[in-house]
Amino acid sequence: MNKDWSEKNKEIQKLLSKESTFGEAIRKLIEFREELFRQITLIVKDYPEEAFYQMPFAGAKGYHSKTLAYSIWHIFRIEDIVAHEMIAENEQILFDKKYDKKTGSPIITTGNELKGKDIAEFSKKLDVQELYRYAKAVKESTDRILKKLKYKDLKRKFGEDTKQKLTESKCVSEDENAFWLIDYWCGKDVKGLIQMPFSRHWIMHIEAMLRIAKRL
Repeated sequence: MNKDWSEKNKEIQKLLSKESTFGEAIRKLIEFREELFRQITLIVKDYPEEAFYQMPFAGAKGYHSKTLAYSIWHIFRIEDIVAHEMIAENEQILFDKKYDKKTGSPIITTGNELKGKDIAEFSKKLDVQELYRYAKAVKESTDRILKKLKYKDLKRKFGEDTKQKLTESKCVSEDENAFWLIDYWCGKDVKGLIQMPFSRHWIMHIEAMLRIAKRL
């Protein structure tokens, strides 16, 4: 993991643990997310559309075995679902802003169920510019949700009703490579969700994107 990003993430998680530093933690987290998102912006700006469905590390073990387009979709589908279905309990950006149609995506899931050539074929169908707009809209909506949180909200947990809602939404595939996500998310409190989908998950996949982009 990028050492600088790792250290920043560790500092944010430490600040999140105390009520006296909670506000600073949220501010630093939003700033960090902006820094990370800038990397996605540069890739979208600098690379042609055909680069987004290439798999230069196909078959490798790790997030770099995917495509640039898949990586963006995956990061922000997970964030959209977690931020809106679970924390804010309102409509996902994908549906509210009609990005399910605008992006051209054939799926509404996180994409965990896709493998090998299916990832490349899926990525070819995505409108990269609309995908980027979707990612930006999700990021901005999550930032607004984060700003509204209170320290006491961090301990909020999720029960069977949330699991049922997520299952019924069909936003997580029933494939064994994906369905575990529902139990994983619902096993965390709000603090745990902030620590993974909203920060560490970004780092892992954006690092992979940078590796893909460099090879291309």
